[in-house]
Formats: sequence, structure tokens, C-alpha cells
Amino acid sequence: MNISLTDPSTLLVLLATVGGLGVLFLPQLRKWRAWQATVTPLASIIGSGFLVLGPILDDSYGKYAPLVMAGLCLLAFAFGYAIRFNIARMAMVDERSRAEDWLEQASSWALAFAYCISVAYYLNLFGAFGLSLFHLDNPAYPKLLTSAVLFFVVAAGLVGGFSTMEKMEQFAVSLKLAIIAGLLVGLALYFSGKASHHELVFNDLQLSGWPAITLAFGLIVTVQGFETSRYLSDEYTAQMRIRSMRWAQIISAAIYMVYVSLLSYLFKPSDLVLEETAIVDMMQIVAPVLPPLLVAAALSAQFSAAVADASGAGGLAEEVSRGKITPKRAYLILGIFGALLTWGADVFDIIAYASKAFALYYAIQSAIAMVGDWKTAGGFNWRTPVYAGLSMIGILIVVFGVAAEGSAA
Repeated sequence: MNISLTDPSTLLVLLATVGGLGVLFLPQLRKWRAWQATVTPLASIIGSGFLVLGPILDDSYGKYAPLVMAGLCLLAFAFGYAIRFNIARMAMVDERSRAEDWLEQASSWALAFAYCISVAYYLNLFGAFGLSLFHLDNPAYPKLLTSAVLFFVVAAGLVGGFSTMEKMEQFAVSLKLAIIAGLLVGLALYFSGKASHHELVFNDLQLSGWPAITLAFGLIVTVQGFETSRYLSDEYTAQMRIRSMRWAQIISAAIYMVYVSLLSYLFKPSDLVLEETAIVDMMQIVAPVLPPLLVAAALSAQFSAAVADASGAGGLAEEVSRGKITPKRAYLILGIFGALLTWGADVFDIIAYASKAFALYYAIQSAIAMVGDWKTAGGFNWRTPVYAGLSMIGILIVVFGVAAEGSAA
């Protein structure tokens, strides 16, 4: 890996990254309540598969990848609309209906289960990216690293060590967003160079019809994370949580659209080898400084996200089981489940499993919104079929979502 500080693209990428860090560490921004409320869901969305998603869309959908990305963002925003309604209704009424309470209990179980899968997902990405610069051929090595970190996370939970690691989240979020700024600058420079020489690539669809739809279903986890605003009631008002979720989704959608729109027209099919860490090799061509930066972003983001979701799973399990499942028992279950997924499936399979799990949660939340809106409006109205349709889409994702077929699959 030859990184030259005299290379203009390297300098601009580094300047964008350092500049982004400088802005994100401004005391005024860090103390701004609206930003504090926005950064948690924003970090969760961007951390849910930003680096993996681009190569998958490019490989499968070619020149239409930005349209698929737009569809994923719109669907996520629609699910967010349902959850935002639920936040507002909980703030307005003293007591919800029995149907809403029952569905809320079911959605909490679904989310706790989804967190168990997402921890395995994040740490498998950690294992893959952690060794990506060493070009090791044995597929067991990333799984061994994943298993070691999974053991560490579970052990930390058992001895009550999450509080220290959770304090790393703010730094991890800032580092990740700053490196993404550098990545987008690098892609924009490379894209403009290709465009000026009429060398942009317009790849054909590799999937069409129903297979193309079911693959998109299996990628919903990559735009997941906005629901974290729903569970910040101890820190922020309902209005603040609604606004922060909306802004987190708008900002993340803008980042995703720029990223995928730039990436999708740079590489020929022969240049694409679909692996979980494909973006690292692709960015070596764009700017040699990007691979180590992306690995640093991936490691910090995936570890902090895994810790956050492990902590969330423990708390949810205790809440919905009324204390029968303590957080420590939940961490043990999570560790066993994560190890089984790590050694029994590849990263692309785990992405699909996580998508299905979160889609079930979104389906139930949409059903809660339908019931709650019916109660609020006093009967059927135009939103009723919208929420019902979202719930059905969530169920369709659970049933039909499939994994991308990578070279490791």
C-alpha cells in the first residue's frame, strides 16, 4: 500500500476527514441538544451497513443501484413515520388500548431478538474488516477474531463493564462521520476524473423481477437504526425524539444517495469481487489512503454499535420478561446465539437474517400505529391503509427477504 502525501486526492481526502473531525468535535455542536438527540439514530443508521451496501447494490443492480437505494431510504422513512406517530401518541394519551399494549410487548420481544442478530452482524463485520488489510486466505481467521471480540463483549456485560465502553460512542460516531466525509470527497474526485474522460461505467442489471425485490428486502437492515429515538424518552421529549429521528433519516439518506450514486458508475463487473470487505479493495483504486481509514471507521463503528445493541438487548429482555431474564442471562444467550451465527453463516446471510428480524419489529410497530390512529381519529381514515400496507410490507420482508450471493457464500 503506497500512500503519498503529495498526491492531491490523498491530501484532499485527509483534509476532508480532519476538517470533519474538527467540526464534529466543536464544543458548541457537541453540547447542542438537538444534535445530541440526532447523533444516536444517525450513528446507528450509518453504522448498519454503509460500507457493505455500496458494493452489493453495484454488483446486483448496476446503473440502477441509486434507484434501489432511494427505495430503501423511502421505505425506511415510511417505517419511521409509523414509529414517530407512536411516539407522539404515547406522549398524548395516559393509557393506550389493550391491543396497543399487547402489540408493544410483541414488538419489544422482536426488537430484543433483532438486537441479538445485529450484534453478531456488527461483530462479523468487525472480524472481516479487522483482517482485510492482511489479505489472509483462511476464512476461519475473521470468524476467530469475531468470536474473540464477542466473548469480550459478553464478558464485559457480565461484569458490568458496558458503561465505560458506551462512553466511546461519541468518539466512534465522530470518527466514522469524518471518514465518510473523506470517502465522499475521494469518490467525487475520482468520479469527476472518470466523467471528464468519458470513462463512467453503466453496468447492466444482474437481477430483475422478483429476485431483485427479494434481495432489496434482505438489505433493509442497512438503513435500520432510526428506531433508537423511540427509546430515548429518559433523555429527550417526544417532540425532540420525533424531530431527531426525522433529521437522522434525512441526513443518512442524503449521505447514502451521494455515496451510491458516485460508486455505482466507477467499476466494471470484472473489477467487482463481492465480498463483505469489497469496498476496501475498491477504494484502493480511488485513493490509497482510504482503505486504512475505512478499516478504522469500520472497527470503531461496528464495535460501538455491537456494545450498544448488546446493552439494549439485555435491558429489553429484562423489561419484557418482567425480570425473569436478567441482563446477564440475556448476554449469555446473545453470546451463544452470536457464536452459532458466526460459525454457521456468512456475513451476507446474517445481513438477511437481521433484515428479517428488524422488518418484523417494523411490521408490529406499523400495526400499533394503525390501531392507535384508529383510536385517535375515531375510525377509518386515509392513514389506516398506509399503516396496514407498511405492516404487510414488513411481513413480506420477513418471509421473502434473501441474502446477496458473495464470493464467500
